Parts: sequence; C-alpha cells; structure tokens
Amino acid sequence: MNILVLNCGSSSVKYQLIEVNDRKWLARGSVERIGMSGATLKNVRYDGDEITIAGEIVDHIVAIEYILAVMLSRNHGVIEDKSQIHAIGHRVVHGGETFTDSVLITDEVIKGIRENFELAPLHNPHNLRGINACQVNLPGTPQVAVFDTAFHQKMPRRAFLYGIPYSLYTQYKIRRYGFHGASHRYVAERAAELLARPLSDLKLITCHLGNGCSMAALEGGISIDTSMGFTPLEGLLMGTRSGDIDPSVILYIMGKEGLTLAEANTLLNKHSGLQGISGISSDMREIIQEMKNGDKKAKYAFDVFCYRVKKYIGAYAAALGGVDAVVFTGGIGENSPDVRKACCDTMSYFGITLDDAANESSETEKDIATPEARTRVLVIPTNEELVIALDTMAIVRAKRGA
Repeated sequence: MNILVLNCGSSSVKYQLIEVNDRKWLARGSVERIGMSGATLKNVRYDGDEITIAGEIVDHIVAIEYILAVMLSRNHGVIEDKSQIHAIGHRVVHGGETFTDSVLITDEVIKGIRENFELAPLHNPHNLRGINACQVNLPGTPQVAVFDTAFHQKMPRRAFLYGIPYSLYTQYKIRRYGFHGASHRYVAERAAELLARPLSDLKLITCHLGNGCSMAALEGGISIDTSMGFTPLEGLLMGTRSGDIDPSVILYIMGKEGLTLAEANTLLNKHSGLQGISGISSDMREIIQEMKNGDKKAKYAFDVFCYRVKKYIGAYAAALGGVDAVVFTGGIGENSPDVRKACCDTMSYFGITLDDAANESSETEKDIATPEARTRVLVIPTNEELVIALDTMAIVRAKRGA
C-alpha cells in the first residue's frame, strides 16, 4: 500500500511516498518558497536519483501538482498513475482536546481542525491547506490526519493543568498539550524492540533534540508528562526558542523595551535559545565548534542546553518512579555524542553510565550505556513519517473493512 505523507507549512510542503507493507520510502522531498519568487521542488528517489525543479508555485494546490508530476515522471518517477497513491497521511500539529488519536478526514474533522486554529495559528491553517490541495488533486483518495498532540492526550490532569484559574482552562482550553507525538511514539516502540521487552512493561524517557526539542516520560508506552506545553515554546532550550522562563521576565522586558505582544512572541520564539545566548547560531554543530575554539558564549549555550535536558531526566525519573531507558533522537540527539555525554554526566545514581566508545561510534541505532549500567541509554533515529503512514494504512483498512 502506497501512502503519501505530507507535512505542510506556510510556504513549504515536505513529503514522502512510502510503501507501507515493506516499510520503505519510494520518493521524498520538499517544495520550498510557495507563493514567493524562486520556488523549487527537490525530489529524491529511493535509488538516489535527484532532481530540482524551479517554477511558479503560487499555492499548495500547485505544490501538490508539482509533487504528483515528478512522481509520475518517466525519468524520475516511481508510479505510473495517481491511483497508485492509495491514501494520504497528513501531519497536523494541533488537535486540542478534540482529537485523541489519528482520524480519517471528513467534513467534521476539517471543522475540528479549523476550530483549533487559535491554538496553532502558525501551523493548523497551513496543514488544512494541504488537505484541501489533495482534495483538488487527488479527489476520492482517503486522507488521514495524524496529530502531534494526540499522543500526549492521556496525560493525567496533574501533569497538564497550569497553576492559573481553572476557569481559564475550561473556557479557553489553556493546558499542557505537548508535541512531537509521532517521534516519541516511534522511538518508544523501537526501544521496546531493541530491549526485547514489552512496551507495556517499560518506563522510558524519550529526548527529541533538534532545532525544536521536547522530552516525554512514558509509562507502558503512555505519555504521563512532556516538556512542551500549551505551545512548543515551553520546556527545553531550543535552537531559537527560550524554553522555560519566569513569566515575569517577559513582562519586564516588554516594559523596558516597549515591545508589543507580537514582538515579545518573536523574541522568545525566533531570537532566543542557542541563538540568543551564543549570538552565533541556532545550530548545535556550530555552537560546539565555536565552544571548542574557546568562545565563552557558545560554551554558555551548550551548558544551558545540556543542563536543561539533565534536569528533565531527573524530574521524569522521579515522576516515573524509576527508568529503564533514556532514548535520544532528533538531529542533535542522534548525531551529537558531545551533547549526549554532557546530558548523562554525573547521572550514575540513576543507573546511567555511558560507554564512551559506543557513544562515539558511527552506528546510527545503538545502546551507548556500559554493559553493567542499570539504565540503558539508546540512540534511535526517529521516523515520524512511518508512524503517519502506518496510522493512515490502519485507519483506511479499518474503514474499508467496515
């Protein structure tokens, strides 16, 4: 079964065509600068064939047209007819409390996605544009919405409520939602396979560390707490996001600098984090390089980043009442032995001790704890697209069976 997986942003569409039965991708790529000059599509085929196409891609409908055209291309394609795309799976950022699982897209579901626009104004409207574009280009092809927030919807009330008047939760749904759900879910399931233990028996701390970062405490595969909150701004230090901060700091800065709400939002989301502390970059690779060259602010940024992760490991170990494994994933988590080492340093009282050789090895999927360590430390490349494809296949097949 071929599933087209889409992640639609304001001016981009990332995509993969996945043959789900064999769990392999046939083609993947992205369309960039939609609605702007210099728009391009870059496509990579499973055999390494690559093509970049420039064009006037005015909206998401045209972007999907381009994606389908390259997939049907005689020289670069992987299918012969649109009908060979059996279903479409969409990453949708926010499901609010409306959606606790992936769902087949219907008019009612579209209404629900639209009702959650206010919770994710930078994401949900563009996710919906992708859905509408597929209705135009692939009419009749079933579509499924897979929500970033759904995986965390089983969190207990004590974990998702904020210390504000309860009426603000009931009226405006202000609560912790959490994000990166597909990633946390994938690496947890894969961790259980690597540990040869049932997921239902495991207590895991999953660390998705990239430009955006979040952690989750998982008990029996269920998220009981997660670091991102009402928005993706809360929690860990990130590439350009501040993460946890005293709310009074925001009010103080707004008063001192005369910032509007929009400007304060931009400050915290676009000019903070690694970029803000270092003044150099939001890219951890560049931070580490400059740190090793002696740059003090790069060292500050690195230390704050890793310290925040370490604090959350400790907090989640307490919330879980113990931990069987810590899992690192995401661009930084998968590729930075320096970060992993710093995050796990002095954690032996939690049973966490790293094997330096394993941590530095080039293997992409590995256990980097010492053989005698009580808590395993795993590095697992995430595969959110596969989660979306698998959910899409299951829901479409269940619908057909019904």
